[in-house]
Amino acid sequence: MGPIKKFQVTFDCAEPERVARFWCEVLGYVVPPPPPGFASWDEFDRSLPAEHQGSAFACVDPTGEGPQLFFQRVREGKVVKNRVHLDVRVGTGLVGEERLAALQAERDRLVALGAKQVLLQRADGINESCIWMEDVEGNDFCLD
Repeated sequence: MGPIKKFQVTFDCAEPERVARFWCEVLGYVVPPPPPGFASWDEFDRSLPAEHQGSAFACVDPTGEGPQLFFQRVREGKVVKNRVHLDVRVGTGLVGEERLAALQAERDRLVALGAKQVLLQRADGINESCIWMEDVEGNDFCLD
């Protein structure tokens, strides 16, 4: 087996900083320090040519364990369901009504931040409950 590779998850979006800050709240991630020589990301952003200002943003796991999330501005909006999505593991180790209650509590917190519930999939005897969600720009993710 080869060495484990670090990876980054990249989101195409219209408003990179807005989407990044949403995901910081979802995952407990933080905005990394600005590049050397800049006191803030705003200062760095203002140093860029006008057409590149606001075009990207990132957030990182403060423990260094999870992947960096990178958000890049694209012109086109989302038109179909994502082929890849994040599963936010809030119900790990829980079953039945206890799991459903944990998922619904997290759903309520994220809806208050601008997320949208798409579908609640209740336990069916084979699979446990999960909630299909969309972030502030319609990117799919699941509460699992």
